[in-house]
Amino acid sequence: MHFPKLEVFEADGRPTANDAVIVDASALEESRLQAYEQGYAAGWEDATKAREEDQTRVKADLARNIQGLGFTYHEARDHVLSAIGPLLQDLTERLLPDLAKQALAPVVAEALMPLVGKAADSPIELVMNPAARPAIESLLEQTSGLPLVLKEEPTLGEGQVYLRLGGNGGETRIDLDRALAEIATAVRDFFGQIKTEKQHG
Repeated sequence: MHFPKLEVFEADGRPTANDAVIVDASALEESRLQAYEQGYAAGWEDATKAREEDQTRVKADLARNIQGLGFTYHEARDHVLSAIGPLLQDLTERLLPDLAKQALAPVVAEALMPLVGKAADSPIELVMNPAARPAIESLLEQTSGLPLVLKEEPTLGEGQVYLRLGGNGGETRIDLDRALAEIATAVRDFFGQIKTEKQHG
C-alpha cells in the first residue's frame, strides 16, 4: 500500500499556545508604569489645553460684552446730553438771569448784615444799576434804621452791586452777572467739547 507523503512543517521560532512563555515580572510592571505615566501626561496635557481654550473663549466673550456695554453707555450718554444740552443752555440764557434779578435784593441784604455792626456813625453806600434800585429799595424798607446811602451807576450790570463802608472800611462786591456769565460759559464749553469729541470719534 502506498501512503501519501506528508509535508513537514518546522517551527519558525514563534511561541505557540503549547509553548511556555517566560515573562519578567519587573519588566511587565515597568511597562505598565510607563503606559500609566504616558496616559496621565496625555490626560493632563488635554486638560491644560481645554482649560486654556476655555480661558481664551471667556476672555473673548468678556471683551465683547465690555465693548458692547461701552457702546451702550456712550450711546445713552450722547442721547441724554444731546437732549439736555439745549435745555441747560436755555436755562442759563433765559431763566437764570430772571432768577438772579429776583435774588439780587436778598443777596444784598445778606451781605449788609455783617457790615452793619462796623458801620457805627458812617453810612453804608450801596452802588447799583438804576434798574436794580426798585427791588433793593423795596427790600431795604423792611429793615429800617440802617445808615444807608443808595447811589446809581449806569455802567454797572443789573446784577452788580457794591457795598462800601465809609471811613475806609472796605468794599464788598456782589456780581451775579459775572456768576451767570461763568455758568453760561461753563455750559457752552462743556457741550462744545462733547460735540467736538463726537465729531472726532
